[in-house]
Amino acid sequence: MVPQSRFLLATAAAAVALGFAAGAQAAVTVIGGGLAEACSQAAVRGESDREYEELCDLAIETEFLNARDRAGTYVNRGVLRMRRTEYGKAIEDFDQAIRMKPDLGEGYVNRGAAYIGQERYEASIGEINRGLELGVEEPAKAYYNRALAYEGLEDARSAYFDYQKAQELAPAWSAPTEQLARFTVTRRTVPQ
Repeated sequence: MVPQSRFLLATAAAAVALGFAAGAQAAVTVIGGGLAEACSQAAVRGESDREYEELCDLAIETEFLNARDRAGTYVNRGVLRMRRTEYGKAIEDFDQAIRMKPDLGEGYVNRGAAYIGQERYEASIGEINRGLELGVEEPAKAYYNRALAYEGLEDARSAYFDYQKAQELAPAWSAPTEQLARFTVTRRTVPQ
């Protein structure tokens, strides 16, 4: 009989504790000018200052937006809040976006990222899976976030494969490659 091979994965255990807890945020592109677009651009650029959140507030309060753009503006404001580790407020925004536009995958992926920040890893995986099912503009970020959640659950194998998927989808993005560098993959023969 031929012995079976299994892959063993080892990783530095402190990945989430090393500052990756907030995950990768997936902004929603809003076009057409105005405050909602400025809010969107700030979220895409990686801003976190409250002045950009105020743009989002004004867009929500004063601009006529279709359902997708209004929900997207809530997602983008939530992204800005999440970057400041205001996870509760961010989740409120993602909840509102999902109520308005339940098929907007970014709402679920970002809610999952906020759950990672709260160390609610199991709940995070369900949210990210839902976002992936619905489709998102940047799926690499969803797989990256799910990898972080798997690491939080000490499931190195699943984390490794999700980092690989993120790297495959966005080869120019360095974050998945940096995470994969922490893993050691070895083959082990399992006697039968």
